Amino acid sequence: MNGRRRLWLAAGLAALLALVVVVGAVIAGLGRTSSGPSPSNTSAAPTATKSPTKSPAPSAAAPAPPTIPELPAAPMNILVIGSDSRANAKEQNNQTITTGQPSDQRSDCLMLIHVPADRHKVYGISILRDNWVDIPGHGAAKINSSLEVGGTPLVVQTVESLLGTHIDHTVMLDFEGFKVLTDGLGGIDVNVTLPFTASFDTHHTFVAGVNHLDGEAALEFVRERYSFEDGDYQRVRNQQTFLRALLAKLSGGVQTPAGVMGLVQFATNYLTVDQGYDPASVAILAYGLRTVDPQASVFFTLPTAGTGTSPDGQSIVVPDYAGIGEVAAALRDETLPQYVAAHGY
Repeated sequence: MNGRRRLWLAAGLAALLALVVVVGAVIAGLGRTSSGPSPSNTSAAPTATKSPTKSPAPSAAAPAPPTIPELPAAPMNILVIGSDSRANAKEQNNQTITTGQPSDQRSDCLMLIHVPADRHKVYGISILRDNWVDIPGHGAAKINSSLEVGGTPLVVQTVESLLGTHIDHTVMLDFEGFKVLTDGLGGIDVNVTLPFTASFDTHHTFVAGVNHLDGEAALEFVRERYSFEDGDYQRVRNQQTFLRALLAKLSGGVQTPAGVMGLVQFATNYLTVDQGYDPASVAILAYGLRTVDPQASVFFTLPTAGTGTSPDGQSIVVPDYAGIGEVAAALRDETLPQYVAAHGY
């Protein structure tokens, strides 16, 4: 599978948000339409009796429609991780956590999703995979190596240390889930502003304007970097373009059986979540995010100071710690709206 090693940033976020939005829509639909069988179908007709004093047996009460508890009115941080595993990301992660042995996978996509208490919008903060940072207990390295040496707990610890914030939940997936998601929704219409031809797999050509992408083409769109002068930076912009297109489609009411089944299959086989984040928790999150406006949501990249070379000769991205400090303060003080306004995002 040449070229299918990496699942990039947008794949993680798109999959997560698509899952919670669609599940939330389905749950809300059940709440509106599920009223249970009518009493006439659930109770036998009363038996005739000669005694005038006996009343007919009462019919069984119809079950109450399902309800979903509300999320607490508090901000939430969700870390989305895209694994470059060629095997099974979930199994490799569990093995690393259990044995402490490194695995052949890296967190080559990272995005922190910040959900404010009012849940009117979300903020997505992209973290470039080659950022040269301190990996707790392992020293300086590319941030994507944290998954390899310590599994998702070490990725969380690294990002929390970098941003000075608490991460409430983690979600990890690999490239197959992204393709299943896109195909399950019948493809996504993406507005391409910088035309290019992918340098791998099918070498799909993306023309200027709206392109309808199936799962394979979408994967090439969000992974390509070699066709661009600024490499990863344009790739991140394309990933965010794809994400906005996906959210727009979902907010338009796409709830097809194929889409839902695709997401169910995706969640079963490709999604890795933190301990205790069970399907009921996902349902609560989905219902809680029903008020999010995709068009108002904001996505940006964690500030960097350009590229460079590590002491051992690797090509790296140099973190802009002053800029990162501003983001960390905005997360801490719940002032992200002011931060994004000041920086023109």
